[in-house]
Amino acid sequence: MDIEAFRQMVARKPDGFLGRYGLGDKLLQTGGSLEEAAEHLRVAVKIDPVHVASHFALGRALAGLKRNEEAKAVLEAGIEAALSGRSNGGGDLVPEMRKLLQTLG
Repeated sequence: MDIEAFRQMVARKPDGFLGRYGLGDKLLQTGGSLEEAAEHLRVAVKIDPVHVASHFALGRALAGLKRNEEAKAVLEAGIEAALSGRSNGGGDLVPEMRKLLQTLG
């Protein structure tokens, strides 16, 4: 899906997880606004607090915005969700999330 399709999903259902996560992640992938990506990904994490990929994407956006402390907290929460068994998958992202954490100091 393209960015415009995700924008339409968010417009139709602002509290929908898929639209928010999809738009935020697509903005990250295409070099869009990190601020906008973080905004949508924050909502996605709030809707589904154990979706590990949302945490990873939000952590990347925040790191790109130099909000390292916020990024660390988000990444740690995502790792905890993956390792606790509360999430439905996402364990494969833990090594990448830990690597990003290390770069944040």
